Amino acid sequence: MALTDLDVETLQGERTTLGALTGGRAALVVNVASKCGLTPQYTGLEQLHEELADRGFTVLGVPSNQFGGQEPGSADEIAEFCSATYGVTFPMLAKTDVNGPDRHPLFDTLTTQPDAAGETGDVRWNFEKWVLSRDGEVLARFHPKTEPSDPALREALERALSPERR
Repeated sequence: MALTDLDVETLQGERTTLGALTGGRAALVVNVASKCGLTPQYTGLEQLHEELADRGFTVLGVPSNQFGGQEPGSADEIAEFCSATYGVTFPMLAKTDVNGPDRHPLFDTLTTQPDAAGETGDVRWNFEKWVLSRDGEVLARFHPKTEPSDPALREALERALSPERR
């Protein structure tokens, strides 16, 4: 099954596919949390989303409560926090397990992608990032502390948005 065909649930409780949610755009998938020291990355993620949307790009936030209980809220609480605190407009999935026996199939695939150091495996912490091409190919993986403005991340996004990737 292609990554774009995977069933997902939005933060609003709607069932869809990853492909329908991203709408054929390149994407940056980020597991997020509201009470993490890295939560201020929402600002840079929203800036990326706004800056690159016209070029066929979206950020996709995936809340998870698996790291220190740092995403304890309900869907409504998560949505309100993200909107009111960081002005988030990019799509968000429902709270999701990213590791362990109940890991969502999306993360079964994402965690096989090596990062710059060649490491694969479980999601390490909140705000780990994956770059997807328009057709759902996993192109790159970035450490949680990698800021949205990081040059290597921006380069990977440019590759995902390049005309050759259409």
